[in-house]
Amino acid sequence: MEKQAITIGLPRAMLYYRYHALWRAFFQELGIETVISAPTDRDILERGTALAIDEACLSLKIYLGHVAALVGKCDYILVPRISNFGNQRNMCTRFEAMPDLVRSAFRDSRQKILSYEVDALLKKEESDAFAEMGRSLGYPVKAARRAYKLAKKAELNDFRARVQRHELRCRQEGMKVLIAAHSYVLEDPYMGRPVIEYLKRSGVIPLRANLADREAALKKSRELSPTCKWEINREILGGIAMRQHDVDGIILLSAFPCGPDAMVNELITRRVKGVPLLNLVLDSQNGTAGVETRLESFIDIIRFKEGKL
Repeated sequence: MEKQAITIGLPRAMLYYRYHALWRAFFQELGIETVISAPTDRDILERGTALAIDEACLSLKIYLGHVAALVGKCDYILVPRISNFGNQRNMCTRFEAMPDLVRSAFRDSRQKILSYEVDALLKKEESDAFAEMGRSLGYPVKAARRAYKLAKKAELNDFRARVQRHELRCRQEGMKVLIAAHSYVLEDPYMGRPVIEYLKRSGVIPLRANLADREAALKKSRELSPTCKWEINREILGGIAMRQHDVDGIILLSAFPCGPDAMVNELITRRVKGVPLLNLVLDSQNGTAGVETRLESFIDIIRFKEGKL
């Protein structure tokens, strides 16, 4: 009897921007089709906002909107639980609680949620989590482990290629501004993408603090903070430490009201000296006029400092 086809929905938000190559390759190796939600727009945000508590960050509201967009369009929606990668290598608590949040928000729907758990402190490694996820979908553990191994290689190759392309941009001539932000903020077309596009239109080369060798960035981050416990923020700190003397300005870009970013960005403003800094917090307001005004002023400050205005 032929195995029934399975479709897995991938919300195009939050950790999708970190793990999309891994997830898509893993399911592809198992012969499972993936369905990805459409890019963020106002409708996605409004749907997510209606499902979230008022105090939720903008990124979480957008994520819930993407989940809502997938309900009824696939057999399962992937919502992983990622707690930590070891001591002092924590993820934000929202990533630890995400499956619970989603199941609660969509408790009245019949949508099935697929999850896996990574918690190195509890000896729950990523490779074992993917093997168990494959088994839960009806695939042999051996096949799931093989699929994970190939998917992990695809993920590494994808990230290395992105870092290499970024290194080429770093060598270009012109005004360079380093953007310190989570990938799910910076790459989202409703949040960070307009910032990148505005900088490009203004003749600025936008660089990213989180596009660097991750192990090297984690080590380098200790120069700015030896005690920061959030993994992704440590990677961003390391990227800043690597590039701060090679750029004309730094933008700290975050989604309101992100707790880890609020603390880490305050640390950055106190410890990074000699380069103009802009702390830009995005909210759910319509339009980009306010953001563009602040960016324009920041670029003018850099040009004035360099005697080009």
